[in-house]
Amino acid sequence: MGTLGELLPNFMHFDSVESANLILMLGTILFLGAIGGRLFQKLRIPQVVGYIVIGILIGQSGLQVLNADVVTTLTPLSNMALTLIGFMIGGELKLNTIKKYGKQFVGILLMEAVIPFIVVTILVTAISIAITGNVPVSIAMGGILGAISSATAPAATTDVLRENRTKGPLTTIVYGIVAMDDAVALILYAVAASVASALLGSRAGSFLYQIALLGYDVFASIIVGSIFGFILSMFIRNVMKDEGRILAFSLGSLLLSTGLCEFFNLDNILAAMSLGFFMVNFAPAKTRPVFSLTEKFTPPIYVLFFVLVGAKLNIWNVTAYIGFIAVLYIICRTLGKSIGARIGSKLTHAPETVYKYLPYCLLSQAGVAIGLSIAAGQDFADTIGPTIMLIITATTFVVQLLGPICVKYGVTKAGECGLDITEEDIMKGCYVYQVESGGIRVCDRDHFTVVPEYEKLTTLLDTFSKHHNQNFVVKDQDGKFAGLITLQNLQESIQMLEFSQAVMAFDIMEESPVTCTPDTSIPDLYKLYETYDTEAIPVVDKDGIACGVMEKPAVQRYLRSQVLALQKKLASLG
Repeated sequence: MGTLGELLPNFMHFDSVESANLILMLGTILFLGAIGGRLFQKLRIPQVVGYIVIGILIGQSGLQVLNADVVTTLTPLSNMALTLIGFMIGGELKLNTIKKYGKQFVGILLMEAVIPFIVVTILVTAISIAITGNVPVSIAMGGILGAISSATAPAATTDVLRENRTKGPLTTIVYGIVAMDDAVALILYAVAASVASALLGSRAGSFLYQIALLGYDVFASIIVGSIFGFILSMFIRNVMKDEGRILAFSLGSLLLSTGLCEFFNLDNILAAMSLGFFMVNFAPAKTRPVFSLTEKFTPPIYVLFFVLVGAKLNIWNVTAYIGFIAVLYIICRTLGKSIGARIGSKLTHAPETVYKYLPYCLLSQAGVAIGLSIAAGQDFADTIGPTIMLIITATTFVVQLLGPICVKYGVTKAGECGLDITEEDIMKGCYVYQVESGGIRVCDRDHFTVVPEYEKLTTLLDTFSKHHNQNFVVKDQDGKFAGLITLQNLQESIQMLEFSQAVMAFDIMEESPVTCTPDTSIPDLYKLYETYDTEAIPVVDKDGIACGVMEKPAVQRYLRSQVLALQKKLASLG
């Protein structure tokens, strides 16, 4: 019997990119991934988990619709996604933010990276010695796993932050940590690899050789990213105005940067981060929209990336010993990250929300951890390399599913969800029935903006004098909308004061060319304002009952108040 994937029709089984319809393959990944993300979102689970689960189901651990050869061939798509993620993270690292949180960045970074390295190294080494009795191999494996444990996956973490529109001290610290702790992981790996090489007699290289490679990787990557950032800013500033061309040139610069990094064996994420850091801090202000344009391009790339992450995981190759060490690794890494994050937060006097909830945001591992495990597999191919690769693969499967859920829990408990929004964002999710003025719903039918058609002019004048509304809706005896009285109507009727006892609301009201309902969205309401060249639109329900009037200035005040409320909440977080 073959795998279930082999039993599927040929058009759904991709043995290689050459023999398959590439468009059909990418369409399958995107379609199924989007469905999985949406289903998990409905369950209040981060969409990235849905993408990974779909990948597991159609990948090497499941139906094998996507086998190992196809996943390997599509590696450039994964690199492209990591490049975009690195670029967006670099855009978050503004100099004023670094000045404000710089001390906390460094303190927390060192603690949350070094302490899991120590915890994993000691406990994995001790347990491995107890099980195998092989001291050199156990020490080497413990050190390598400890170094890998310090890395945090930026992709899954930042995807959750963007999905939930988070903003605040916790979000800022998380962006800084995931941007920089990979560099610490590389340094720790250089140390651990040199020790393991001495213990195992491997040719992985001396400590000085490892440090030289690390310096080349880090500094050359930063230089490449900065050069492309400078070129991109110059072209956008002096040549390009059209958004489409700006997006094309931005993506071209990012892909060129990634290609050079691949060619010279550099870190494409670090180069992309450097490019984004340069753009947000040193490029002219009018080039900043490149981030919002690039972000609009990223969703399908992220879907492809995370589905492929799930597809490449093969959980059936895990033996009992490897499974036990993998569980121990997850426990030790989680413990080390939690202790380190809280010690660092306490030492640097970080806000309480950072101290409490940062540990939940540092559990994911993927790109750098897998990359270092592959490096270990090559450096120690005859000893601990294959075992480390299987352990990291198995643990990545677990933490990539649980990590995003924990991130969402952390930022939700910290109260930072939904704070990274503008007045336009609020408009998109706002409806007429929600708009308030002075704490009262504007379209409340019992509100003062609705007057009977037989209301006397003197009473109307008194009502206008007591309230800031410039427009009142008139209702008939059945409560249905009859017309609209404006301030101009009243001004023109002042001369009729001697007849005020006889003048009623219906005498001075006018017809309205348009009405809206309580369920009309605010963006649609603004379209009505523009279409009918008016700033006051009566509100009626589905039965034609008058509910109130939506004055454009009142709507604008309400939207500004919502933004101010979010800013006030953000300021209270520290």
